[in-house]
Amino acid sequence: MLARLGIAALGVIVLGLIALVSACFATPYELRVPATRPAAILIEPVRLVTMDPNAPESEPDRAILVVGGEIAAVGQAGELTVPASLLAGDVLRIDGQGRTLLPGLIDAHIHLWDEAELAGYLAHGVTGVRNMSGMPFHLPLSRRIESGRLLGPSLITTGPILNSPGPNQQDNHVLVSTSEEARAAVRRQHDQGYRALKVYSNLERDAYLAVLDEAAQLGMTVSGHTPEGFRGEGIPYDQPFEIRFEDVLDDGFLTIEHTESIVWHGLRDRLDAEAMALLAEEMASHSVTVTPTLIAHDNLIRVAQSEGAYLSREGTGTLNPLISRLESGVYDFWSGMDPEPREVPRAAFYRDATRQMHEAGIVLLAGSDAGIFTNLPGRSLTRELELLVEAGLSAHDALRTATIDPAQALGWTDRGRIAPGQRADLILLDGDPLTEISAVEFPAGVMVGGIWLDRTRLDALERAATHTSIPRTSRRVAASLMAQN
Repeated sequence: MLARLGIAALGVIVLGLIALVSACFATPYELRVPATRPAAILIEPVRLVTMDPNAPESEPDRAILVVGGEIAAVGQAGELTVPASLLAGDVLRIDGQGRTLLPGLIDAHIHLWDEAELAGYLAHGVTGVRNMSGMPFHLPLSRRIESGRLLGPSLITTGPILNSPGPNQQDNHVLVSTSEEARAAVRRQHDQGYRALKVYSNLERDAYLAVLDEAAQLGMTVSGHTPEGFRGEGIPYDQPFEIRFEDVLDDGFLTIEHTESIVWHGLRDRLDAEAMALLAEEMASHSVTVTPTLIAHDNLIRVAQSEGAYLSREGTGTLNPLISRLESGVYDFWSGMDPEPREVPRAAFYRDATRQMHEAGIVLLAGSDAGIFTNLPGRSLTRELELLVEAGLSAHDALRTATIDPAQALGWTDRGRIAPGQRADLILLDGDPLTEISAVEFPAGVMVGGIWLDRTRLDALERAATHTSIPRTSRRVAASLMAQN
């Protein structure tokens, strides 16, 4: 959503920094995979929040055994035994007394600029992420993580954003206006290895229909902002959008992004609760899935209300410094804005619209838009969960949006719940997230693919997340711009 935040001349600034790319590109030490691992890990006694639809919301006095990166068994505390064949090896026993164990969190909407940012996600219990604006380095980075050569949350990515010229274009978008241009862009992304597309709001009708058709032929998914077509004079307040929001609902989007974009396109920016209730029912009838990203707009307000002080809160050292430099004008704008007349009522409406979508039965995925503006890698997902609870979701339903529901939607069927045979992506909490959702922010421990990270290791990861690099990021963005012609 960099275009919405007003960033311009990205390519010019990046290319001006390219002379610095000889600086350090080493992977942070903390993201190296441990050379040895325990033969088995046993956690007991512990309160389980399994996120299994057929299980109670919470189960006390339970035990879980992890072997070889998978959950081997779940049972009553004191009754699980480590197989004799594993006793010769190192067995790690973790005390879960008074603690809660739940599946690792999944952030379904981020922007990743540098691998050091991966450490920030792990430090706050995020074991899976979906990047929503692809660059060439994302695909090999994902393979390094999945092959066990790099410690990080599982990573999937869309290709570069597909858009048409217009008010929301930005320098790192692939701009297409005709069906021929759109088809060529989709084929190019497929040839480069991407299997997921992201579309944006300016996309014109012929180009959009060509994207859908080419994606279907190549077996690629489509997510993003719902395309509006050419925005002529008077749109949306006096004239309807060229492409109606309702006409996009049966086009097979994997996910539709941002409640605020739904209000803009679907309601023509009218804050009308009755109209939103009808729209939510219409969306539910088409079985759409939505990533609300309430935090994206809410953080703008936090900056405005604090007159910019929020930009210096704890954790901002994990923001990518290049992106922060590019955002400086936006920071100044929001630091000087009075949010009360317009933006505060909007934020309340976006929360209420999200509640209406949830109550209509629409599947929601938690996404933080981390990596842009002042949305912190890892921590911002907790802020998103807090906002979902504030919107009216129960804590358990909010946790679904960051565990089992994104796992199912994104094709990670081996995770998102605690059960034998599932991948061992887990977080251990000192508190109970069902009574205080904020408890997820600072886990006592995180397990990713069976690798146990205690609080000391998580603190080291938090520090490593500040080691992002302007030269490294410049190199990646420049390579992306060149790959997109």
